[in-house]
Amino acid sequence: MPRVLLLLPPTSYRAEEFLEAARRLHLNVTVGSEAAASRSAQPPDFLALDLRDAAATNRAVVRFTESHPIHAVIGVDDHTAVIAAMISEAIGLPHNAVEAVAAARNKHRMRELLSRKQVPVPRYAKYSIDADPTMIARHIAFPCVVKPLILSSSCGVIRAGNEAEFVVAFQRVARLLTALGLAASGGSGREVLVEEFIPGREVALEGLLTDGELRVLALFDKPDPLDGPFFEETIYVTPSRLPAEVQAAIAACTAKAVRALGLREGPVHGELRVNERGPWILEVAARSIGGRCSRTLRFGAGLSLEELILRHALRMDLASLEREHRPAGVMMLPIPRAGILREVGGEKDARAVPGIEELTISVRPGEPLVPLPEGTRYLGFMIARGETPQEVEAALRAAHRRLKFVISEDLPDGVTQASCESPQPSSC
Repeated sequence: MPRVLLLLPPTSYRAEEFLEAARRLHLNVTVGSEAAASRSAQPPDFLALDLRDAAATNRAVVRFTESHPIHAVIGVDDHTAVIAAMISEAIGLPHNAVEAVAAARNKHRMRELLSRKQVPVPRYAKYSIDADPTMIARHIAFPCVVKPLILSSSCGVIRAGNEAEFVVAFQRVARLLTALGLAASGGSGREVLVEEFIPGREVALEGLLTDGELRVLALFDKPDPLDGPFFEETIYVTPSRLPAEVQAAIAACTAKAVRALGLREGPVHGELRVNERGPWILEVAARSIGGRCSRTLRFGAGLSLEELILRHALRMDLASLEREHRPAGVMMLPIPRAGILREVGGEKDARAVPGIEELTISVRPGEPLVPLPEGTRYLGFMIARGETPQEVEAALRAAHRRLKFVISEDLPDGVTQASCESPQPSSC
């Protein structure tokens, strides 16, 4: 029976979906992650790893394979995708080049590689957090976007429309990197990317690479305008309502981007903007869609995205990569303001909205809420299906209006606006 090593950061939402997919495929699964405080909280086949130390993790897994052969390694986020590539290289499995996955994780390096191959990306420049933002502001065009190099889920991403806003945004991102402990580690943790703001509609593409060939699995519209100053994503709906020729251009642009990065195997998740000049690459990640958003996708005879990824990694039969034809969507429930969540009301009424398939509140009463740009967490997720994309979007908005969140004003001691729980993404 094939064995899969699943690399899971402690804050990941993806464990349940991947473990269920492995059960359906009758696979042996070893979960590689940090040890839980309680042994009973860990899966039966568990390998304790320090995922913050990629080299040590690689050595530990290679030793593990001497008695437990591994046939596929799956990383579920940007960081573990790099480690998965390292391990796969070490034990001789099909994999992306480590430098390609690492480049996909670093926003500046990604833009360098894409620019060299004439892939449309925003104009950009990199600065140290120690630089004087008032001096930088004199030499850049507005509006612009300020962002960390290695965070995800729009954490730390801020639009600035003039010099004064830029100084505030730059200093805010620098404080965030310091608060997360990333600045102390040096390198990319002490750097900020400044790039031009690209107007237009934003979309997300889910794809699968085999020997360098990209197959588009789904294209999501993001119907809410994402114009800043922060970029909180809320609704994803598939299939896209964009014209066929625009969708084809998005797919072609993404394929060109993955070739420029050197990615060849496994899932990819792209974020793009589309305007009258065509599609522009914002991000290409060497992983699948994050959070609980994968639950919107079903393939062939009811395959989940996770089952499809496992089948592909193990070179098992894939009868169909076609997504089910019924439109689907997800809403990441936004945090309206900072404070302590006291109560959630209206859940029963929200679930009663026609088309709503699932509602998960992922924050418990008593827990602190930190909105973007410092936060990475959402209040929860809703999944809907319907006969048209418009119907799906309407159901998500109607259900959201029925939810009531009671939030106190004060954060507890030790929790500040610059306190992302983790640099790992919890959104799509």
